[in-house]
Amino acid sequence: MTKSTTQIGRELSETLNPGMEQALDARYGHLLPGMAEGVVDFSYGRQYGRPGLPLRDRYIATIAALTALGGQTKPQLKINISGGLKAGLTQKEIAEVIWQMSLYGGFPSAINALNTALEVFEEQDPSD
Repeated sequence: MTKSTTQIGRELSETLNPGMEQALDARYGHLLPGMAEGVVDFSYGRQYGRPGLPLRDRYIATIAALTALGGQTKPQLKINISGGLKAGLTQKEIAEVIWQMSLYGGFPSAINALNTALEVFEEQDPSD
């Protein structure tokens, strides 16, 4: 039996971002019923779970895009930096991806993203 994209998305989201679906539902479910399941299905099941590009590379693209978009993406950037680490990216690789975006999103966006990365790295391993 083939898994649905929602099942694939749930498995992947629970591995990379445990509790996300429940948190989204608790926060937004009363306004947007089904929104949390939709995010899991589309983002994790239909995008991150797709064949054709390794998960770590998808995180490189996501971190780069969120960096270039600027500081308003900090909450999503934190989640995706954490996911990138779980997908096998190193702190150095994440920093290089972010710094590469200084050419496209500007220095302020890259510096803000580096500060966000440092927050995630500290949360993940406070001894560093």
